Amino acid sequence: MTTIQAANFPSRVRVWRLSVILLVTTSILFIIGMSVGSTGIKSFILNTSDAGAWQIIFDIRLPRTLAAWLAGALLGLAGAIAQGLFRNPLADPYLLGSASGATLGVALSLILLSTSLYAENWFMRIGITSAAFFGALAGVLITIFLAKGFQHTFRLLLAGVIVGVILGALGSFISIMNPEILQAMQAFMLGTTSFAGWSACVIMSIALIFSCALAWPLGKALDALALGELTALSLGINLNLARAIFIFILALATGTAVSQVGIIAFVGLAAPHLVRSQTNVTHHMLLLLSSGVGGGLLLAADILARALIAPQELPVGLLTAILGGSYLLWLMHAKQPVGRYK
Repeated sequence: MTTIQAANFPSRVRVWRLSVILLVTTSILFIIGMSVGSTGIKSFILNTSDAGAWQIIFDIRLPRTLAAWLAGALLGLAGAIAQGLFRNPLADPYLLGSASGATLGVALSLILLSTSLYAENWFMRIGITSAAFFGALAGVLITIFLAKGFQHTFRLLLAGVIVGVILGALGSFISIMNPEILQAMQAFMLGTTSFAGWSACVIMSIALIFSCALAWPLGKALDALALGELTALSLGINLNLARAIFIFILALATGTAVSQVGIIAFVGLAAPHLVRSQTNVTHHMLLLLSSGVGGGLLLAADILARALIAPQELPVGLLTAILGGSYLLWLMHAKQPVGRYK
């Protein structure tokens, strides 16, 4: 074993250990997610011979559980990309106005398609997802245009805040002028997996596979960018092309997740932090592990949202905001500084 291999061996062990823990934890959460409902785990166990109980599992709880994991995985992937692209550990998928753009797109699609937010019709689902994606992409592009490129982080942050406020105001104005969509938009803003069915799972699965397939070959570009733009250029990285692809992935992942489950806070911010707190990995592994951790975080939050005040349930976005805000406060008081991307 060479010196470099010996130095990398503990990191590889931690990666494998984290991967196994993540796989086992996710499997347990899936079982719990399929068991928790208004009837509780005990009722499910006592009625497994009932055909109606199994229909509830496969038609309601299983797609909802899978949708929660897929949405969290998309946000975790988007968060890792945002933090790597802007070399900022406080970046999240909504940094560049993508959430407000997706919200505006969903509001417009609800009016133009005259449909429900959680319609199971495939045409309507694809229409809402497309509107959210193009809205998120438009928000990001407007932010970059106002910031005059990627070079100035402060200008990007300021432009993202401005675009988010303006697009959010437009979305609110459209909702007020069309009262028939107010209830759907309220559920959308709070975030919920209550009405996610198999069609939502298929759409998010396609988006996740496509996003990972695009992001995986560009992991080296993020590694090089972490060392500085001049270093990345000296290594032959086409920064403009890489950034364009990453922004596309960011908009696709965020827009798809937001269109299916609404605004979910802090998952995209926390997932990459949790991975980096356990092991130092290249962006190839960071992207995949952040996606898995994000899925587990949102699935755990969804289970808590169903169980805390059963038979009623909390909006999962509200719960992630409370838990995520607490985690951010902990980061602020941690001994290790978080203002620098490593």
